[in-house]
Amino acid sequence: MPQIPIIMPQLGESIAEAIVVQYLVREGETVQADQDIVEVETNKANMNVTSPCRGQVQQFLARVGDSYPVGAVLGYLEVTPEDAARAGLDATPPAKPAAESETTDPPALSPSSRPTTGVQPTVRGLPVPANAAGASYMSPRMKARMNELGLHAADLAGVAGSGAAGRVTIQDFERFLQNLEQQRLSQASPMRVSVADAMRRSWTRPLASVGLPFCLDPILAHRKRTHPKAGPALYGLRALAVALAENSAPAGRLIGNKIVHPRAIDIGCAVEVEDGVLVPVIRNADRLTLRELIPQYNDLVGRARECRLPPDATGGSIATVTNFGTFGLTWATPIPLPEQTLVLGMGAGRRMPHWSVEKHAFVPIVEANLTLSFDHRVLDGGAAGRLLMRVAHLLGHPETL
Repeated sequence: MPQIPIIMPQLGESIAEAIVVQYLVREGETVQADQDIVEVETNKANMNVTSPCRGQVQQFLARVGDSYPVGAVLGYLEVTPEDAARAGLDATPPAKPAAESETTDPPALSPSSRPTTGVQPTVRGLPVPANAAGASYMSPRMKARMNELGLHAADLAGVAGSGAAGRVTIQDFERFLQNLEQQRLSQASPMRVSVADAMRRSWTRPLASVGLPFCLDPILAHRKRTHPKAGPALYGLRALAVALAENSAPAGRLIGNKIVHPRAIDIGCAVEVEDGVLVPVIRNADRLTLRELIPQYNDLVGRARECRLPPDATGGSIATVTNFGTFGLTWATPIPLPEQTLVLGMGAGRRMPHWSVEKHAFVPIVEANLTLSFDHRVLDGGAAGRLLMRVAHLLGHPETL
């Protein structure tokens, strides 16, 4: 009777392989179409591989505990031509390895002891997406030429490659350089080059953002009652410091397969300067009250705007706070620095209607958006959301800061 292969399916958009956990049926057992026959484990969850059609399990090739790529043949079903045709499948006997064609068939083995040499993927590699042409696919000669000129792949993101699978060839690159010579060019400042390098390194990680609106009225009222007055960014910095002092795990960094936990709650504040951004750092921000932080914060911001920050006032921070609301922006997704996992953003305040349970009516409040961008390798949406909710709660009670 003809045979149908049992294929390791694509179990998710980003999943390329899975581990065989157990077989849910035995060899020789009759199964129905779409019946669960193999349990596999991916990096996200345990899932089941189903039978492609009705038939009898002829053999399993995969070994329990081993990992197999998408498209690998895990075994074979013995089916009737009618069942194969009904399922729209081509039923053909499996090709035997050359070594087996000259010898007698080996004795049957259990799934846990059968060698895996016969389990091969039906596809080789992943196809190049139709819209993925460009500098992501470069020839080795192209890469050497770029290293010679000190360029990165991001510099050629707009170059459409003419090589195989959309690779950028040396000819594509030379044409790109000739075209650049005809454009108006200016020298990038050291500050801009430094920012560009930091953002390029940051973007090598999977980044995500969460956000929520919060009421600014408590902060505005608190500022009226206090002197000297703290800026909104310092409120956010202090609230983030308190939240991370309660649980510093969200600010950990992933290095290999280890999480490096922060030794101190050192938080930076983004300051716009000519042709770039500087991030002065307040050390141990959780140990000083909001009022105690004001002089240090104002001094560092002033030094940053003059580009005269001392060496010990930069680097080594675990998170950054940025007030993009100063530009009139209500929403943004800032990027954390390469050595950080988190960046907290604050948007511009706007007067909005808010339903008051006590008054049973809409009342005007000043509302702003709070965002948290994070390294998704370290933090998931739930943990990021809880951290952001805690920060928003603290901002709603500024007297506790």
